[in-house]
Amino acid sequence: MAANPIPVPELTFEIVKSPPEIFVRCNGRIVSATAQDLRGTVRDLIPGTKRVVLDLTNVSYMDSSGLGAIVSIYLTAKRQDCELKLINLNQRLKELFRLTKLAKIFEGHEDMLGVTPD
Repeated sequence: MAANPIPVPELTFEIVKSPPEIFVRCNGRIVSATAQDLRGTVRDLIPGTKRVVLDLTNVSYMDSSGLGAIVSIYLTAKRQDCELKLINLNQRLKELFRLTKLAKIFEGHEDMLGVTPD
């Protein structure tokens, strides 16, 4: 009988801090098993900056828990006078934000979310 392989983390982060912002590149899937990691990692960064940029280039999938984590991070940032930017969303993520009407909370980021004004 073969042993069960050790699961590989589904989400990793590359964090780059600079004076104007903190850049967080997410790699993997933002799902119920990883949403808390995203939320905790980014919330801990918010007090040290006025802008957090989440680069979602390498995010292959996001479920409702991932959406909830993004909204939670947004609300935490807003309460602490910090801007949250989402960049490099693939077409599926853009559509997910548009369909759930969450793209509206990131007003001014239409170019990043691929949303056109009505």
